[in-house]
This record gives sequence, structure tokens and C-alpha cells, in this order.
Amino acid sequence: MSASIVLGVTLLISLLIGIPIAFSIGIATVAALFAGGIPGAFMAQQSFLAVDSFPLMAVPYFILAGALMETGGLSKRIINVAQEMMGNITGGFGIVTILSSAIFAAISGSSPATVAAIGSIMIPAMIKRGYSKDFAAAVAGSGGGLGIVIPPSIPMIIYGVVTGVSIGEMFKAGFVPGIFLATLMILFIYFTSKKKGYVGTGVKFSFSRLFKAIIDAFWALMAPVIILGGIYSGVFTPTESAVIAVVYGLIVGLFIYKELKWKDIPKTLISSAMITGSVMIILGTATAFGKLVTMYQIPNQLADLILGVSDNKYIVLLLITALILFVGTFMETLSIIIIFAPLFLPLLLQLGVDPIHFGILLVVGAEIGMMTPPLGVNLFVASGISGLSIERVSKAIFPFILTLVLGLIIMLFVPWIALVIPNLF
Repeated sequence: MSASIVLGVTLLISLLIGIPIAFSIGIATVAALFAGGIPGAFMAQQSFLAVDSFPLMAVPYFILAGALMETGGLSKRIINVAQEMMGNITGGFGIVTILSSAIFAAISGSSPATVAAIGSIMIPAMIKRGYSKDFAAAVAGSGGGLGIVIPPSIPMIIYGVVTGVSIGEMFKAGFVPGIFLATLMILFIYFTSKKKGYVGTGVKFSFSRLFKAIIDAFWALMAPVIILGGIYSGVFTPTESAVIAVVYGLIVGLFIYKELKWKDIPKTLISSAMITGSVMIILGTATAFGKLVTMYQIPNQLADLILGVSDNKYIVLLLITALILFVGTFMETLSIIIIFAPLFLPLLLQLGVDPIHFGILLVVGAEIGMMTPPLGVNLFVASGISGLSIERVSKAIFPFILTLVLGLIIMLFVPWIALVIPNLF
């Protein structure tokens, strides 16, 4: 049996019997190494090289920044601003959840962190105002997906690292797609709420109250301005911006809003370290897996297979996007990016696809995977907050998944959505 077959079969069996994705990839890689007569040191060497990267230093800091800002009261104030903006519009609480998620996403860079920060406040609020538990959990779970599309974004950093594409350009490209997807979800919530009779916030729009909410949330709203403004103006790199985000979150939480206590910091550090550890394990094993895949010329075989179907770049993108959506049901987001970005990018470059356009499609496809059963992380977070079973949340979130898939297909055929800001600046 050839080493490439051993690689694929071992990975498939490991996933089917429920071994975590990071270890499944590692087991498959080691099995293929022995089958191909490659020294076992290859695994250790490639895993070390994968995490020995300056841009990757941003990952633990963005994770920590999101946790500090959630504990420090920033998310609560962002929600207050969104509520005052919406007034008593139909489905107002659902729309507020999406708007708040979009703003918090520009701080945290993490989808589960966005669901936890916004959902913990908005799910109970929606239920109290007569929204069904299922709908409330689905809104928060889908809105949290904006966390990896709107910059700063941890998956965009990983995509930049594994492909060599500028992380700053990826951050620029994420704005319009993020706003576009948020708009689609808001429209869906509005028409669904009108049909089901879900009410607004109960308070009419008032400029004076909105102004007060903005003043109260000034430091929270300044976080994305400072983080992203510093990157785009060239004051600091995306990696350095993550450290700035941590320092900013500490100062605002401890000394301005005073909701972050010194006793909260050790717990926040430990939880952030655990999340970072899991990310780095996946990154190390998946990188070794990807290198082995390249050595066995699987990308070339895959390219020949796809080009045998069509050499039209849009048809090829559709096929790849369909595959990403499928594997997103059982693979972790970062694994998808680490494995499939270097696998498909050479073929797409050959067909004239912009690497930034593909990066956005890949990140959005991975975002949809984060809310797709059985392994969608956002589902577990929304389920934990709402107290509903995974099955009920999965059923309720399905219309949102269809809405996002529609948005993904539109972006596939209209590259301008992803490229307008990078092309302007």
C-alpha cells in the first residue's frame, strides 16, 4: 500500500472513531512516514518550524485580548450602543446581537469568544422579550461567526503564515465581506421576526440616549480603531497590534471601567493558554501533514483531477468551496486553512484567482463550518449559554447557514466584495 493511501485511510479511520482532529492528523502523518520510509524526526522538525513564526505570536495575544475585554465590560457597553441605534425596530434584539457581534469581532478576532461575550448577554435578553430559545441561540451562534471574518482574525493570520499572503492585506479584505454577511443576517432576522411577531427593544430611538451610550462605550469603541488604525497606518504590525490589544484591554478593564479585577487575571491567562495550546498542536501536526501531502505530489494529482472536470476558474472555485463546506462539518477551522490553503492555492493562481479573494472565501467557508453540526464550536457555546441541546440549536441555525452560503456564493462570483479595499489602498 502506498504511503499516500496510508495517509488518507488512517486520517479517515481516526476521524470516524472520534479521535480529536489534531491527534488524527498526527497519527496519519506518522503512519505515512513509516510507510514511506521517512525518518520520524520529520514530524518533530516540521511541527517545530510551524510554530516558530513571528506572525503567529499574534494568536495567543488576540485570544487573551478577547478574554480580557469580555471580562472587562467592553462587550456590555457595545451592546448598549447597538440597542440605542436600533430603537424599537422589529426584531431589534436579534439585530442588536448581530451588530454587537460585528463590533466585538473587530476586537477579539475569535468566533467562539464573540459568541460567548455577546451571547451570554443577548440570549437571555431575547428570551425575556418573547423570542424563542431556539431562535435566540441561533442568532448568537451565527453572529459569532463574524469574529473570524471581520479583522483582526486569527484564521486570516494563519492563512497569511501558510501561504505567504500579506496579513495586513487580508485584514483590509475582511471588512466589506463582514459587513455584507452581517447585512444578509440582519435582513433574514428582520423578515423572520416580522413573520413570528418578535418585537423590538421597546424603547423608541433617541439621539440623546444614543449619544450617552456612545460616551459610556467610548473606550470600548476605540479598541478596533486603535488596533486596526495602527496596522493600516503602519505604526505597528498585525503581530504588535495583538500586544497593544492586550495592554489596552487591561488598562480599560482595570482602571477605566473597573470591571476587570486583579483576581480575574490568572483565570483569564490560564484559559487563554489552554486555547492557544490547542491551536498550536493543530498547527504543528497539520503543517507536517501538509508538507507530507506536498512531498507525495497529492496537490498535483488533485489539480489534474479538478482540471479534468473544468478549467473555468469559477467552476473550480465552486468545487473547492463545496469541499470546504463539506469538510467543515467535521474538521476544525484552522486545520481546514492549514491543509487546504497550500493544497489549492497553486492551482488557483494558475487559473488567475487572486490569493486574497481565495483567502476570504476559505475563511468564510470555515466560518460556516464553525456553526455546522456535528463539530461546530459556535453550536457548543450557544448550546451552553441557552441550555438547549446541540440538536435543537443545529436545527434552528440551519436557515442562517443557508443565508451565509448564499453570501459565500455571491462573493465567489463577485470578487470585488473582497478586493475593493485592498485595491483602493
